[in-house]
Amino acid sequence: MSVEVSQKFKKDWGGAPSFDELMALDGEMYRQVARRKTFKFNLNGNEYFAKVHNGVGWSEIIKNLVQGRKAVLGAKNEYDAIHALTKLGIKTMTLAAYGQRGSNVAELESFVITESLEPAVSLEDFCVDWVATPPTVALKRALIERVAVIARQLHEEGINHRDLYICHFLIKTADLENESDLDDLPLYLIDLHRVQIRSKTPVRWLVKDLAALYFSSMEIGLTHRDFYRFVRVYTQNNLRAEFTQRKGFWKRVESKALSLKAKPVRD
Repeated sequence: MSVEVSQKFKKDWGGAPSFDELMALDGEMYRQVARRKTFKFNLNGNEYFAKVHNGVGWSEIIKNLVQGRKAVLGAKNEYDAIHALTKLGIKTMTLAAYGQRGSNVAELESFVITESLEPAVSLEDFCVDWVATPPTVALKRALIERVAVIARQLHEEGINHRDLYICHFLIKTADLENESDLDDLPLYLIDLHRVQIRSKTPVRWLVKDLAALYFSSMEIGLTHRDFYRFVRVYTQNNLRAEFTQRKGFWKRVESKALSLKAKPVRD
């Protein structure tokens, strides 16, 4: 069994919490599936988010193996991802507590607790009215370039997100109030529980991440020039050379994005 708790969380808790106490936490539910729940709770006036895992079961492990993938067994995946992104200088959640218990990989008990980033708005919600009310050119360019840099940093370091939609980038409300330094506008990348980390990111996962970004930004009023700006910053390559040398790659990204758009909306 392993448990890590930050000094700030210990202070808010009033001591060192036990594994069982942290597994038993509850709060405002954001998402609940068969063996995992995500919720927000308040501790000594400070807000935190928790993801509590109660194993995935052998059926989930076998299903992923059949599909040629490694199942996410618990909170350690997100714990490792938070450390990896922080090391790269990519803004993300601040770890407050982490723990894992068990030897049966299908029945691991685990949790990861992070400090709340709120008040904040997702990039998706921030851009939702851009078609009717376009942002300033400077703000739009700054956000496009920031997302492109983050995606490039991840992929160059063998990291892929697997759910790299614009809803998983957060902007703190306080940062939006200072538009005088847009080049340094912080974006926080969240929802890291499916992140994969390797020595080199396979092409199929590069395509998936980039297609997710393209798909989730199709309806916010971006122009062809905006998409080209993203490609130029992401690749650090001349556009003519990029589309000549890797035309097939970008066709795959476009095709994957269009297939995501064609999927029926779930209730």
